Amino acid sequence: MEQLRGTGVALVTPFKKDESIDWNAFERLIDHVITGGVDYVVPLGTTGETPTLSADEKLELMKFTFEKVSKRVPVVVGIGDYNTRDVVKRLETCPLDQAVAVLSVAPYYSKPSQEGIFQHYKAIAAASPKPIILYNVPGRTGRNMSAQTTLRLAHEVPNIVAMKEASGDMVQCMQIIKDKPKDFLVISGDDALAMPQVAAGMDGLISVAANYFAKDVSGMIKAALGNDMPLARKLHYKLQEAFDLMFEENNPAGVKAFLHDAGISENVFRLPVVPVSDGLKSRISAFFKNYK
Repeated sequence: MEQLRGTGVALVTPFKKDESIDWNAFERLIDHVITGGVDYVVPLGTTGETPTLSADEKLELMKFTFEKVSKRVPVVVGIGDYNTRDVVKRLETCPLDQAVAVLSVAPYYSKPSQEGIFQHYKAIAAASPKPIILYNVPGRTGRNMSAQTTLRLAHEVPNIVAMKEASGDMVQCMQIIKDKPKDFLVISGDDALAMPQVAAGMDGLISVAANYFAKDVSGMIKAALGNDMPLARKLHYKLQEAFDLMFEENNPAGVKAFLHDAGISENVFRLPVVPVSDGLKSRISAFFKNYK
């Protein structure tokens, strides 16, 4: 799993104006982030508007990613749900041969107890042909996965190898870093906090912003991992306003506005996600024009 130390990018799913998947734009995006220096890509995460994709579309996106990445970088596939049996079935049937790992979000909506979260991950880890990366994002799931639950899974379940931690709680993050197994990776899920989190001992970032700012985000993480903190701080503060704009109203609405200005993809979504407001779009466009 050392190949997942660095910068991953949670890929958006580009749509055409008729809301069908824009395969040409998705290929442009893949080439853009790999050229920009990211270490691996993550299709079918929440940034990819996965809840609005059909089962057939998810399978097509997975296969298309493998084909267009063509082993230039590792691929981590997002497979998660609040229905444990459904996740197990998908893990057993999806063509995951070319994936290095599976990123699986904590079960959402049901708001299970910490024991329920533990048993969910234990079940899917047993079914998965690939290593599992835990994903704690309580702002989306409605339930925080505690440091104790994360550490219990890390120590007791062999096929669980990493954690994408997006709680925004620095104390919780440090508790996990302090007591994790030696070879267990802790990966940031917060672009705006990633630099200080890597300084505290995290192993990298799975980024939203790297969909457009691939070069600077990956440069920031590489510098932080290499203990070049002056450069890491410089890039962090260069990107700070972009992070704020990107997440002000919605993800992926913010990042798709940047990608539209860059000519990579249309500014199109499937409901219930809608484009950012006109005021925010104007500020994003102004920032984009002045960014160097």
